[in-house]
Amino acid sequence: MQNLRRLKAKANALPLTPGVYLMKDARGQIIYVGKAKALKNRVGSYFTAQQQNLLPKVRAMVEHADDFDVILTDTENECLLLECSLIKQHTPKYNILLKDDKGFHYLRITPPPWSNFYEAKQITDDGAQYLGPYTSAWVVNQAVDAVKKIFRLPQCAKLFPRDIGKSRPCLNHFIGLCSAPCAGRISQEAYSQCVADALSFLKHGESKAMEEMQKRMESAAESLDFETAARLRDSLRAMEQLSRRQKVVNSSYPEQDVFALVRESEKCCLCVLRFTDGKLTDAEHFLIETPEELPEARRELLLRYYTMRDFIPRRVVLDGETADIPLLTDWLRDKAGRKINIVLPEKGEPLRLVEMCRANAAQYLAQHMGRQGKTTAALDELAGVLGLPTPPVRIEAYDISHTGGAQAVAGMVVFEDGVPLKRAYKRFQIRTVENADDYASMAEVLRRRLKRYVDEKDKNDGFGRLPDLILLDGGQGQVHAVMPVLEELALPVPLFGMVKDSRHRTRAIAADGGEISLSVKRAAFTLVGQIQEEVHRFAIAYHRQKRGKSTLAGTLTQIQGIGESRAKALLRHFKTMQKIRAASVEELLAAPGMTEPAAQAVFGYFHTLP
Repeated sequence: MQNLRRLKAKANALPLTPGVYLMKDARGQIIYVGKAKALKNRVGSYFTAQQQNLLPKVRAMVEHADDFDVILTDTENECLLLECSLIKQHTPKYNILLKDDKGFHYLRITPPPWSNFYEAKQITDDGAQYLGPYTSAWVVNQAVDAVKKIFRLPQCAKLFPRDIGKSRPCLNHFIGLCSAPCAGRISQEAYSQCVADALSFLKHGESKAMEEMQKRMESAAESLDFETAARLRDSLRAMEQLSRRQKVVNSSYPEQDVFALVRESEKCCLCVLRFTDGKLTDAEHFLIETPEELPEARRELLLRYYTMRDFIPRRVVLDGETADIPLLTDWLRDKAGRKINIVLPEKGEPLRLVEMCRANAAQYLAQHMGRQGKTTAALDELAGVLGLPTPPVRIEAYDISHTGGAQAVAGMVVFEDGVPLKRAYKRFQIRTVENADDYASMAEVLRRRLKRYVDEKDKNDGFGRLPDLILLDGGQGQVHAVMPVLEELALPVPLFGMVKDSRHRTRAIAADGGEISLSVKRAAFTLVGQIQEEVHRFAIAYHRQKRGKSTLAGTLTQIQGIGESRAKALLRHFKTMQKIRAASVEELLAAPGMTEPAAQAVFGYFHTLP
């Protein structure tokens, strides 16, 4: 606390002018570099008495800060330039840093006669032919994938001629993606020609390779060499299909970089798609710790990225709100020596490219985390829509089911990492609400669930674990009914409702202040719809089970000596009416609470009925 007061006093002595500040630990090592429009206000905000109000990463940095230095500048633009230079020089622990994995990559062609194409990170003396170097692993992998599919080269790990004739063709052969040398379906001469065509395609480009192959196909057909003509025809069709697929990701703007950021609870992935001459030419991915503030994170990531890159395109497309865009634009313009546009798209082709970039980031992050890409994208999108600091790992959803107020029950389903966690599902009987009051019933269920958390939170399992997000089947009425429960128990859990349309399908998210449309957020829309359908199914299944048991118990209460409690005990013991009907007097006596007269009455009832 004494150190905090000392630093606060030093910050209060700073001027209200632009500058850069350097936080240092007890060893004098720089742990954070930041910029400020007004140094006194910005630096002073770190050393407030209410440390709990700071974001976790900021609080950790302040706890390690022992001193700070400042450098005054005349303008904010100078601040930005100096901040970039100092971060690059010192790589402070608490700044967002990108690890540049750009290196040289090669395209490796194994020795003949059964050559094949692979990606390699270095040239070795192994008799193979190498093309390159290339600075992008993505470009090399795309080229390898393309030539193998177009020219029907093996994509498996078999070695030739060692493995020829040892197995049947795989699925790739039957769908036209492999010529199956493993099964002897292609001659060595024809295979060598495929490799030569692939090399021509890589060295001379698509158009020239297609032109030469067209001439050879026509010549082969005239010579009645229909097998060669058919092979060339298939390769030409594959090239045309590849060209059509590439047009899907082409950009009408010739030169641009597209950025997208996808978050998980612990990690975040930045994806950059680079377009040159209107074509997608590179894709880069960077994993960092999940930031607390996305606008500030996007600013820092953009600065770090273009500090590592010499070329800056004329247009930069971002996937969301970004801090200091005017300053960033000026910084990029000065670095590139020409005008740069920063775009935040809302529709059309730019938005489509951003969504594609986000999907790539989600897939890359999902592979790293061992999850599914679509789920990762949906959770990230949902967090953005609802204004959550990070994607929700654990989501609990609730629904009420009854028939005119009778046999009222509730279901709770749990989704963890975007998929159902069925072992955590819970069922509730409504205890305190007598009439058909969904609002009061929802409030009762959430109060009981959350009080169990307060009692069991040390266990960190089952009810002892707090969700990251609560979703209620219903609109603002349900949200307003449950909100006082959260306030009463002082539990800051995000709470929203799931609003249905006239066809009982998810339409929007209900917040405390209105509704949030999900129609333009396809991944989040699909996930919320799935959650709403699952909790409705679970709740109504429990209600039907209760209603069915009640009807069966009502049948048993018609028997003399069998009241409601004894009827329920019989059903619990025998499970079904069929087993009760087939039971002997001795078996009926084994049920809890049964007497011999009652057992005789039940047996007689079922065995004397016409």
